[in-house]
Formats: sequence, C-alpha cells, structure tokens
Amino acid sequence: MVTHGHADHARPDHDKVLATPETLAIMRARYGERAGRDMQALDYGTALDIDGVNLRLVPAGHVLGSAQAVLEWGGSRIVVSGDYKRRPDPTCPPFEVVPCDVFITEATFGLPVFRHPPDGDEIAKLLASLETYPDRAQLVGVYGLGKAQRVIALLRQAGYDRPLYLHGALEALCRLYRELGVELGELRPAKGVDKAELEGEIVLAPPSALNDRWSRRLPEPVTAMASGWMRVRARAKQRGCELPLIVSDHADWDELTRTLDEVGAPEVWVTHGNEEALDHYARGKDYRARALA
Repeated sequence: MVTHGHADHARPDHDKVLATPETLAIMRARYGERAGRDMQALDYGTALDIDGVNLRLVPAGHVLGSAQAVLEWGGSRIVVSGDYKRRPDPTCPPFEVVPCDVFITEATFGLPVFRHPPDGDEIAKLLASLETYPDRAQLVGVYGLGKAQRVIALLRQAGYDRPLYLHGALEALCRLYRELGVELGELRPAKGVDKAELEGEIVLAPPSALNDRWSRRLPEPVTAMASGWMRVRARAKQRGCELPLIVSDHADWDELTRTLDEVGAPEVWVTHGNEEALDHYARGKDYRARALA
C-alpha cells in the first residue's frame, strides 16, 4: 500500500500496488510501465477486506492523492498517517482525524523550533518582492509534486492572475493535476521566452535549477525557495536563497502534537523524521509511545 506519490514513498518496480486513483496516476506519470505490474485503486472511504483485516484510506492532506491507512481487526484500529499536513490546501482534500487505538505518525518537523507561519503571509512576501523589484524575475524553487501546484494555487487565492512560468521539469505533473480536476490558472513554459519578457514575472523551477546554468537566462532573478526547511537559516543560505518562503506540506510541531491529542490513541509510534522529540512529548502526555527509527 503506497500512501502518496513522492519518490521516497512510491518506488518503481513493485509487483502489486494499492493506492488512491490519484496516487496511481502520479506513479504512472513518473514511472511509466515500471509503476507496478498489478495496480489496484482504492477510493477514500471504500473498505477492503484483506485476510480478515478491514482496510480503508482517508485523506492525509499532504499532496493530491495522499492517504492515511486505517486498519481494523478484532475490535482494534490502527491508523498509519503517512506524510500529512493540517493546513488547508486548494489542491487536495484535508487531513481527516480518525480516532484509533494505535497511531503511527510521521515527524518530519517534529521539533518545537518548527512552527510554520500562515501560508498567506509567505505568499504576501513573494508578491511584495515582485512589487519591489519590477525589473527582476522572481525565481521560486518548488518540488515538482505537491509544492509546485500548491504555491500556484496559493498565488491564485491571493489574487495573482497573471501567467506563471514553469521550468520544463514541472510541466508534466502540473498538467496531470489539471487533468485530475485541480485548477491552476494560466501556466506557460519558461523555455524559449525572451529574457526581457520575464521581467516582473514569477518563474517556478525545481530546487536543482535555482543556481545552475538554466537560471542565468532570467533577468537578475530574486531567488526564492518554498519549503518548511527555510525555517533553518543555514538551509536557506546553502541554497543561495534571497527570499526564503516557509511553505510546508508537512505538519509543524504544533500540528503534530495537536493531531496526537485529537486522534486520542493510547499508543503512538513515531517515524520518518525527528522521532525522539515527539516520542518524548507523547510520553509526557501519558501515551504509550516509541520511536521506530
């Protein structure tokens, strides 16, 4: 069972894959025939019996198609969160709280230092930079799956209705999001556009393109990066980032701890990130907790 389409979770060359229809579409777009030999789609909320265990998927709010796995057997319920966030996201259904007996949670930003600001404030910083530097391009580093589409949708929510320019590596998944019903507004390829035409425009590119030869064709770009890791100044400096934008597709510390309280599981397993701090918090709340690392 694959929770979502990011490459650290959705690997190619499986014999069998069970996931939401959107995640399977993402895997096919990324891996082609290597996505999996036998691919089974399971819609949110649909129950599937596997050797007496009842499995259903519910939204995780991480990216399009992302899911939590809800497993029930013998009167007990285990929920595996996968990657998740608690913020509203125009590009995917919101995280669904499912009370359970055991909650297996991610902890990517499982340290108290990680408290993400409101998304709208970060997008306002980008639009303010655009107004301040009308002769420069705003070059925003975004991951191809989820972050690119979310930043686009947040810009549209903020009232930005001009065309957005894309690095070629982002085009296929943005096209897939549209095919799956996510509205992104007018998108244009950045390739082949005259340098002068990109003055005062927003260009989205994968992080690897921010400081390579591709970016030199842009008019004196203001280099931005949209990531929860931009909370760490050293990370922003390492990226050569002039405008760090703290926009994350993972729950921050307050959202992780709130989620533990809301699901109310007496037993908590912590994985995939800063396990020790969240494990310590859970123990302090009298949950039976353990880090899986």
